[in-house]
Formats: sequence, C-alpha cells, structure tokens
Amino acid sequence: MTNSRSSNNRTVMYISSVIIVLFVIFGMFLPEQMGKVASASFAFLTTDFGWLYLLAVAFFTIFIFGIAFSRFGKIKLGKDDDKPEFSNFQWFSMLFGGGMGIGLVFWSVAEPMMHYLTPPMDTAGTPEAMRTAMRIMFFHWGIHPWVIFAIGGLALAYFQFRKDLPFLVSSAFYPLIGERIYGPIGKGIDILAVFATVFGVATSLGLGSNQIATGLQYIWGIQATPTTVSIVIALMTLLFTLATISGLHKAMQIAADIKIWLSIGFMVFIFLFGGTVIILNNFTDTLGAYLQNFVGQTLWMGNIDWINGWTVFYWAWWIAWAPFVGQFVARVSKGRTIREFVLAVTLLPSGFSMIWLSIYGGAAFNLDKLSNGAIQAAVKTDYTTALFAMLQQLPLYSITAPLAILLIVACFVGAANSATYVLAMLTSNGDMDPGKGLRSFWGIIQGSFTIILILVGGGTAALSVLQTVSIVAAFPFMLIMIAMCFSIYKALGQEKL
Repeated sequence: MTNSRSSNNRTVMYISSVIIVLFVIFGMFLPEQMGKVASASFAFLTTDFGWLYLLAVAFFTIFIFGIAFSRFGKIKLGKDDDKPEFSNFQWFSMLFGGGMGIGLVFWSVAEPMMHYLTPPMDTAGTPEAMRTAMRIMFFHWGIHPWVIFAIGGLALAYFQFRKDLPFLVSSAFYPLIGERIYGPIGKGIDILAVFATVFGVATSLGLGSNQIATGLQYIWGIQATPTTVSIVIALMTLLFTLATISGLHKAMQIAADIKIWLSIGFMVFIFLFGGTVIILNNFTDTLGAYLQNFVGQTLWMGNIDWINGWTVFYWAWWIAWAPFVGQFVARVSKGRTIREFVLAVTLLPSGFSMIWLSIYGGAAFNLDKLSNGAIQAAVKTDYTTALFAMLQQLPLYSITAPLAILLIVACFVGAANSATYVLAMLTSNGDMDPGKGLRSFWGIIQGSFTIILILVGGGTAALSVLQTVSIVAAFPFMLIMIAMCFSIYKALGQEKL
C-alpha cells in the first residue's frame, strides 16, 4: 500500500474549480434563482434527513472512542520507530490554537442569548432557559465537533504517515477500493472534499465579515450593508492573498500570534470584570449538565424545527470542516499513537472551547441582568452585534471594541489562509507544499464565493443562506465519512499487533 502513482494529474483541480466558478457566475447573474435552489435543497435535506446527521455524529463518536480504547489504540500514526515531531507542550499548544476561530468569537455571546430568548424547551427568560442555553452551547461546541475532526485527521495521518499514500481524503478508501483511489472514484471523493471545504469555510468567512461590518456600525456608525460586508471580504481576501503570493510568512505568523494573545487577553479581561464567581458557578453547573445529558442530547429531536436550524446546521458545518481541520491535526500528530491522538484531539480543544464559552456566556448573562436587558435588546435587534453589546457593559470599551475588531480580522485572515492552503493541497494530488499560484487562485475563489453568498442573502439573512449551503454541501461528505470509518477499521484489522 504505497504511493505508487504520485503524478501531476490535475483532474480534481480542473473539475472542482470549474464547477465552483460556474456556481459563482450563477450567483452573480441569477441570485434569486440560486437562493431558491439552495432553500429547496435545504428543506428537503433537513425535513427528510435531519435524523441522519444526528445518527451519523453519534456513530462517529462511538467509532472514534471505540478505536482509541481498543487494541488498535497503540498503533502509531507513522512507522513503528517514528517519534513525535513536536513535544507534548508544542503539540498541545497547536491543538489549543486549532480550537480558536471566527465561530467561537461570533457565537459565544449571541448563541446562548438566542437560546435564552427562544429556547427549544423551557420558558423563555427563566433561570432554567439560561441553564439550558449554556448546556446547548457546550453540546454544539464541545466534544462532538472534535470527534468529527478526529476522524478526518485519523484517516489522513494513518494512510499518509503509516501507509505512504497521498495526503488526500481518497487515500482513506484504499482498503475498500484499492488502486481505484487513483481513478474516477478517488477523484470524485476528493472533489467532494473540496466542495465541503469551500462551503464550510465560506460560512465562517461570512460570519466573520458580518461581525466586522456590524462592529464598525456599532462602534463608529458605518452602515453594515451587504455592500459593506462584501468590501470587508474583498479587503481581507486581498490581504491574505498578497501574503500568500509574496511569501510573507512572518506576516501570517504575526496574525496568528495576535489571534492567540488577543484571545487569551479577552478571556482574562472578561473573566475578571464580567463576574468571576458567577462565571465559575456557571461553568461548574453547565459542565455537569452537559455530561449528564450527553447521550440524550446527542439523539434528541423533541423540537424538529429548532434541531434543523441549530444542531443539524452545526453538524453539517463541522462535517464540512473535517478535511480542513483534519489536515491540520494530522500534520502535527505524526508519531503519536491512535489513542494519544484521539484523546488529545477530542478533549483538549473542546475543553478550551467550554472554558471560553463559560466566560463569554456567563459574563453575558450577568451583565445583561445588571444592565436591565441591554444585551438581550441588542440581540433582538441584530444578533451579530452581541459581542460588542457585552463589551459596552465592561470597562475600557473604547479600547476593547477596536481590539475585538482586530481579533476577528486575525481569525478571518488565519482561517482564509489555512483554507486556501488545504484547498491547494487537495487539488494538487496531496502536495504538502502546494505552489503559491494555486493557493492564490483558491484564495480569490474563496473570497468571491463568500461575497456572492452574502449578496444573494442580503444583510443578516445572508447568514441563513450560508447555513443553508453548508448543510447541502456537507450531506454527501457525511456519507463519505461514514464509509471512511469502515475503511479505517478494515485497514486497522490488517495490522499485525
């Protein structure tokens, strides 16, 4: 099982790029029709297959922990004598860094407040609704997303580092289809991975650009129109594309450092001034409720409309991110055992996310009470302003608000740069150092694609369009990931232990 057909075949790049470019053109000239097609697809998938997203993620959870604690857990992601490339501290730090992103910044205040105001159960505005809101946040941002990423990362790391196959999603299917991974079936799998990545990252970029635009409006009165949002995306795309072309790796490292230090700084600041004891009480209570309801919440469908709008969207979004984040966690985990990999990838970033959400969510509820509902009012008007509404209730708002914009920009640039790298790799036969031209191409495509989706939706409604296309694009890749699990198990069963 070796990489015997590494070549310069560009089939995946040509087919996927042509289809996505056609999608962009379709959206430019027929935005209304594209919106109708997306909505119809969304309605079909959520109405008839919403249950499948929930069952699939439940299956992924059982599978990945079953593999980790089985006899296969001691198998290395690499040759038997390979040593880890990074120390435990470096590895843990990178996994923690992988957990920070636009989504956490965007939803950490808005989502719990939205669940509090419109709960899937309980009565709105009650202490029970607040507890349920925080538990739901842990559920959506906790272990389940990282289970999905761990499966993608395990497949990439195992077949690349141990079996010397290309660093491609299709390589994970060698045990099932053999040499056909190099043919049309394998190319089709990689094209689906490209689509999932494009749609999933576009959702994140759309969230980030909307939050930047509404932040500018909230702070300085600059109107957050779809045009403004599109200009923000265009400027950010230009920034990270120029960095890619010119090889300004130091600039990208600076952006990453800004993201990490600002993230830590905001967490400490909000923890100290947002109600320390209340935050700690909230974290303890929510963690207990989350663990207690883990299985029931995973399969809960007591409110179908709510499930389709929230949990199904999140599961689809995480599935769409599986090739992207999976590539990251795989590349930094060579030499680790499967058990080490699974436990670290699923527990460390999710633990960080829970701490983050407890600080932001707990402070939001505390400050909302102290301000007689100021944050609730802001969320009801425009939930993309939730973070700034909370910061306004804290000291040093004139400083923290612009810094929040800077944090979102750093997250935006980091995500976009990484996404273009992964897309370039997926469309260059798994080349782990793809050319700058290809990376630039995908950067421009990614920015253009997100702008089209924003203009099709218009305003805050654009976020609904982004959610819709994520669910639609993730559906076929979800089926790919289910088959991937069986392929991984078959390959592990052939190991001599």
